[in-house]
Amino acid sequence: MPVFAYKGVSAQGKNIKGVIDAGSVSEARSRLKADRIFVTEIQESSKAAAASGANRSIKGKVSAQDLALLTQQLSTLMGSGIPLVDSLSALIEQAENVRLKETLSDVRSRVNEGSSLGDAFSKHPKVFNNLYINMIRAGEASGTLDQVLDKLTFFTENQNKLQGKVVSAMAYPIFMVFAGLIAMVIIFTVVIPKLTSLYADMDQVLPLPTRIIIAVSDGLIGYWYLIAIALFVLVMGFRAFAKSKSGQWKLHQYMLTMPLFGNLFRMVAVARFSSTLATLLSSGVPILTSMDIVKKVLDNVVLKEVIEKVRNNLSEGDSISEPLRRSNQFPPLVTHMISVGEKSGELESMLYKIAENYDNQVENKITTLTSLLEPLMILIMAGVIGFIVFSVMLPLINMNNAF
Repeated sequence: MPVFAYKGVSAQGKNIKGVIDAGSVSEARSRLKADRIFVTEIQESSKAAAASGANRSIKGKVSAQDLALLTQQLSTLMGSGIPLVDSLSALIEQAENVRLKETLSDVRSRVNEGSSLGDAFSKHPKVFNNLYINMIRAGEASGTLDQVLDKLTFFTENQNKLQGKVVSAMAYPIFMVFAGLIAMVIIFTVVIPKLTSLYADMDQVLPLPTRIIIAVSDGLIGYWYLIAIALFVLVMGFRAFAKSKSGQWKLHQYMLTMPLFGNLFRMVAVARFSSTLATLLSSGVPILTSMDIVKKVLDNVVLKEVIEKVRNNLSEGDSISEPLRRSNQFPPLVTHMISVGEKSGELESMLYKIAENYDNQVENKITTLTSLLEPLMILIMAGVIGFIVFSVMLPLINMNNAF
């Protein structure tokens, strides 16, 4: 059933827009009229997309979870023998994401007009990335689209799980830092000024820790605007540095070597490299094209440079493992396993083993980091706040001891 994009005015006089499934324009108008919507503009979604540019006809975003679910459902439908167009129609009907519904409608229209699924997906690069499109094209060319969709489902689910684990590992320390900063700002700007007025009436020299705490409090209150400007300049300067080519390279190199998290970031990159390359090669995507896609999948520019060198060497007849080994960015075990896979003709199988191994290592590393960071962060925050409280209370303790 066609999908129509419409704009109109509700019974309350508000401008609204959306999409509706209907057999024809007149049916869509009738259903909208029954919902007390006065239609000002309506057209089939594929035509609306062409008029305003693919991917721009409706605002919104298709998340990685949405894409993983779509891939799984399409794989199930096609694996059950349901024709492609009928499978797309079923997905359109049950899609809750408006952007995804609109995109799939355009894809179905293009497939109906004779386009391949891969080419139809390629018209929506903000929804389907190069990896997705090239794997679909390879599956169509080899007649194994249902198998490729199974691999894509497995790949997208694993990538989402991996990303979720890393985010969860980073979330706790970031939360604790922000919570601690907020607590200290409240102490320095609200609590300490009240005690400072009390100490002003005391005829005694305040201890050094107390004087330091009061000076910091006075500075935050009296010169907050200068501090805000300084922080703004620092943030903007850091952003400019991070966006520059040399700055980005240095930051990304540091991320791979930084204490605690550096090894984790490297493990994640190795797992992503291995699983992506294995999935592409096993789906029939050419090696040079696969390397181009892997380069785009990786986030770290240092590792991107390594993959670019690997690709260049491959085009000259070299192996994958040798430039990886020379880069010193990939663990020796990884380069050795890839070398064995190349020599034995089982590169894809070896890459899958590497990916599985590093997925497990990432999970173990996150468990270790979490168990280490939780008590460490609590101890640090307790120590800082405890020192502030002790410094503030020290004059009262000294006065009590004097009597």
